[in-house]
Amino acid sequence: MTIAPDGTRQGASASRLYRVMRDFVQSMDDTLPGKFEITAEGIVHDMMSPGGPHELTAARISRRLEKVMPDELLAHTGTPDVEDELRGIMRHPDVMVIGWADLDVEGSIDPRTVIAAIEVVSRSNPDNDWVAKTRDYPLIGIPVYAVFDPRTGTGAVFTDIHTTPAGPRYATRKDFVYGEDVTIGDWTIPTRGLPRYDGAGGPQDGTGS
Repeated sequence: MTIAPDGTRQGASASRLYRVMRDFVQSMDDTLPGKFEITAEGIVHDMMSPGGPHELTAARISRRLEKVMPDELLAHTGTPDVEDELRGIMRHPDVMVIGWADLDVEGSIDPRTVIAAIEVVSRSNPDNDWVAKTRDYPLIGIPVYAVFDPRTGTGAVFTDIHTTPAGPRYATRKDFVYGEDVTIGDWTIPTRGLPRYDGAGGPQDGTGS
């Protein structure tokens, strides 16, 4: 669900409105279930808390990436948020590839230090991952965005930010199906064994790690 503000956010009033929305989101995080984020269009609330397949997918992706990445990088699955106050965007990737030094900051993460953002598609609000974040992540300068969809056993990796009349957008999309290897940034990992949501079939071929 998206809660959009009235009118167009501009200048100082835009900054004030963004801070109001951010304060609201932070006050709701421990009060209501689900996840709150802020986009250029307003507040997005994924009303369902992530379930087992969602969390297991994120954990397996993180573990597989960290097996092949250099020690100075990690595939982080925890807090904090990634925030660009100037753009009025605050997102919370399920997994983000980032340097240890860039994670060692107070408050939100600068999105321009994020090497890759990875999202596991929500069952309740898939457009947030497939549509809104393909707009927001290039806008705030994240060079690689990977989507894993447990509903369908498919995904895509978006790269190559370029300028368009609508703003920065990814120029390249590479689709994959579960069971294939997928390249995220400089690292290639298997997708076998990733879980699916109930009703969409089980893991593709074993449990894997």
